[in-house]
Amino acid sequence: MAINLQKGQKISLSKESGGALSKVVMGLGWDAKKSGGGMLKGMFGGGSSSSIDLDASCVLFNDQNKVVDTVYFGQLKSRDGSIVHTGDNRTGDGDGDDEQIIVDLDKIPATVKRYTLSAQGSHTAQIMAKLYRHGGEWKMHAIGENGTGRTIENLLPQIVVHL
Repeated sequence: MAINLQKGQKISLSKESGGALSKVVMGLGWDAKKSGGGMLKGMFGGGSSSSIDLDASCVLFNDQNKVVDTVYFGQLKSRDGSIVHTGDNRTGDGDGDDEQIIVDLDKIPATVKRYTLSAQGSHTAQIMAKLYRHGGEWKMHAIGENGTGRTIENLLPQIVVHL
């Protein structure tokens, strides 16, 4: 089941029938814009496209807002195995999600209180959402804020503001 959230929207990850969701997937998909080639090439799929590399990442925090773990193209799995990155797609080629981060909420240790999902590209970033524990259940807050940085370390000061 896909859910589209608006910037600032918050939702509970509990099911209406009781119980809670056990998995969350953040999908990141993109396609490079084709350019050039004139009108005929544009009509028949001609022209060229430059590759664009976006990267999905996840930062896990404890209740003191200290980093516990990170998941990104250079570390495809959290230390406890609760979060998995599907791998680095450097071109955006193909249909659907080009990169995914899969979160198994049941496996996340109690020491992790929140984590932030972000997508970043060339010198820019988007802080997408945070999932956090509140009153014994998981909730999601769509952040949707732009940031700048090429690495998680560069983005941390901008992410922490949203915790």
